[in-house]
Amino acid sequence: MNNFIRIGCIALGLLAFQTAGAENPNIGTAGAQFLQIPVGARATAMGGAVVGHINDATSLFWNPAGIVGVPSGSLFAGYTSWWASVNLSHAAFVYSIQDVGSFGVSATMLGMDPMSVTTELAPEGTGETFDAGDLMVGLSYARRLTEDFSVGVTAKYVYQSIWRESASGIAFDVGTQYRIGVGDLTLAMAMTNFGADMQMDGQDLEIKYDGSSDLPNNRLAPGRLESEKYPLPLHFQVGLSMTVIDLEEVGVLLAVDVTHPNDTRERVNLGTEVRILQNFFLRGGYRINYDIESGTMGAGVRVPVGDLRVNFDYAYAIYDMLPSIHRISLGVDF
Repeated sequence: MNNFIRIGCIALGLLAFQTAGAENPNIGTAGAQFLQIPVGARATAMGGAVVGHINDATSLFWNPAGIVGVPSGSLFAGYTSWWASVNLSHAAFVYSIQDVGSFGVSATMLGMDPMSVTTELAPEGTGETFDAGDLMVGLSYARRLTEDFSVGVTAKYVYQSIWRESASGIAFDVGTQYRIGVGDLTLAMAMTNFGADMQMDGQDLEIKYDGSSDLPNNRLAPGRLESEKYPLPLHFQVGLSMTVIDLEEVGVLLAVDVTHPNDTRERVNLGTEVRILQNFFLRGGYRINYDIESGTMGAGVRVPVGDLRVNFDYAYAIYDMLPSIHRISLGVDF
């Protein structure tokens, strides 16, 4: 286990150092980008620096190993109004069985309002409409291998469509969390969206091929266009988190994550959460090396309802040259 700690710290340092290095030559090459849109108002408000301490149903998006922190059950629902009438919805459910492990199911849906179909001959519209949508459904399992070390894995189905074309594939997430032994200092790693390339296919790719334009009466041969394959947005994230102040009246959590995507340069996420009493939270974060993202902030409240704990969270993300994004989410722990 000491080797695991050393390797993780070395990886964290190397990735942080690389953020000042050269551009990734594969920038803009991955598809299914909806898989990288942050999920959960709490995590977003902390700038995405969460893989080391996330321990509720949103762990299914960030680090599946985190669901071992769910003592019994956890339910999550979140909604984000993205740009250009695009909406993102996410839901997750986790249930833990003592001495067996924690199980989870999650779904992410990205959709848009219908748009008119236009052509060169009908620039005002043909009367038809089209839309586009993305879907991810995942099944997860995690358990503690020791009191301080947990591991989790997710298998997920990914589907994308636009008008009459679609693509689908299978991807996997793997994550770990390890409590080092100094307070609650935790080292974590997560690899998400590992899977084969995807490829769009559908009826609009069918064509009639003219084998010889010099013969006016020759028969047109049926043919089919082939779209280019594209990789999933493979993402590797290493993080450290620790509660530096833990009193009854106030608590302060600090976290730093370094990320390595396969389609852009390395990035750093910084985040903090201030707990006031036991039920009120203030959060802030900063994202380094992102093209248009920078600061984040938010707040949350935990309301006990009988044996349930209901969490209401809000996040505000600041973007350069684009409107800021508001997120709301609801979580129930039981």
